[in-house]
Amino acid sequence: MRKLGNNGKRVAIVYGVRTPFIKSGTLFKNLSAQELGRIATVELINRIEIDPKEIDEVIFGTVIPSPKAPNLAREISLGAGIPSSVPAYTVSRACASANQAITNAAESIMSGNADVVVAGGAESLSDMPVLFSKRFRAFLYDSYKGKNLIQKIKPFLNLHLRDLAPDIPALAEPSTGLTMGESAEKMARENHISREDQDAFAYRSHMLANKATADGVLKKEIIHTLIPPDFSMVANFDNGIRGDTSIEALSKLRPIFDRKYGTVTAANSSPLTDGASSLILMAEEKAKSLGYEPLGYIRSYAYTALSPDDQLLMGPAYATPIALERAGLTLRHIDLVEMHEAFAAQALSNIRAFASKKFAQEKLGRSEPIGEIDMDRFNVYGGSIAIGHPFGATGGRLTITILNELRRRGGNFGLITVCAAGALGMAMVVERE
Repeated sequence: MRKLGNNGKRVAIVYGVRTPFIKSGTLFKNLSAQELGRIATVELINRIEIDPKEIDEVIFGTVIPSPKAPNLAREISLGAGIPSSVPAYTVSRACASANQAITNAAESIMSGNADVVVAGGAESLSDMPVLFSKRFRAFLYDSYKGKNLIQKIKPFLNLHLRDLAPDIPALAEPSTGLTMGESAEKMARENHISREDQDAFAYRSHMLANKATADGVLKKEIIHTLIPPDFSMVANFDNGIRGDTSIEALSKLRPIFDRKYGTVTAANSSPLTDGASSLILMAEEKAKSLGYEPLGYIRSYAYTALSPDDQLLMGPAYATPIALERAGLTLRHIDLVEMHEAFAAQALSNIRAFASKKFAQEKLGRSEPIGEIDMDRFNVYGGSIAIGHPFGATGGRLTITILNELRRRGGNFGLITVCAAGALGMAMVVERE
């Protein structure tokens, strides 16, 4: 079996869990990303009954960090009871942040710097920092420097009402000024993705996720999470899934990014979500010496980037051929595919690009496309459109889900692929024994 890296070390993903993914502003509105990550990591440690002293490193991804806890991983690590001597750091690669944490963990293990690493991601969009205007911040700073009451009050004498307006972070590309939704509209338009196709894709995601929830298939990966402040309620399933929706209901929703000519709606987009995922990776030899049977192994991965002025969310179509090539596999070898669904238009654009000879030749410089995805093996329990998308945590969910499902089905190879803001892409191939 081919091993990742050049030193022969095989990186095992031993186990993983996640909180329910909860629509922002609802059940998790009083839980920070730090607390969500702590909850997931405590449960991870308890489930596999590992001594925290065995952990060599902790890596977490997040996209919108809290100014009060900029090194999220360190706070999660300390809060989860991992020894204070264990290093921890935070990474950010937009929607692929948890994937980055996982592959950083793999590289740490392959290099011999660690044998056991906790990696994951957490995000609370209910707890998104809201900034003041630059003028008001300047007034606050000048006031803070004042040595007496008059000096502290004086800066505010020039304050205007408009200076008090909050500066809410925009989910937009600084380089283009376009939001993610506007970029999805551009992709739908340029790739001829119809509104009907987008709604049908979203409906599929909700129906599959609803069935998986009802059947208890996702129960193994989702932890019961107590809801503050009185902790009398428990969240144990993703609350954005709309099992009662229909194609007819979806078709009635108005576009939200291009209200006149658009096709992207709230229903065929992933919702703002709170949640966390946490996984434990080990060197194969270490896992076996501790008596663990890993969920699977990392066979290869790839990161790519394209111009934000192009089709922003096409990263999977660029990263996947490289990851497959590094794995020594083709798409025909892949038993399951988990692709992040930022928008139906984005997912459908990438699916079509996988099978497009024109895309392969003109964009990738390859003579042949990687092939057509078998939709019976694609996001078999729904995706981010239904389940939700806590930016920093989604990559962990994709990894946990595909490994659990490969085991259930007796499959061998899985492909995880993610688009990310900044026109970034990620793909990873995992395998079982």
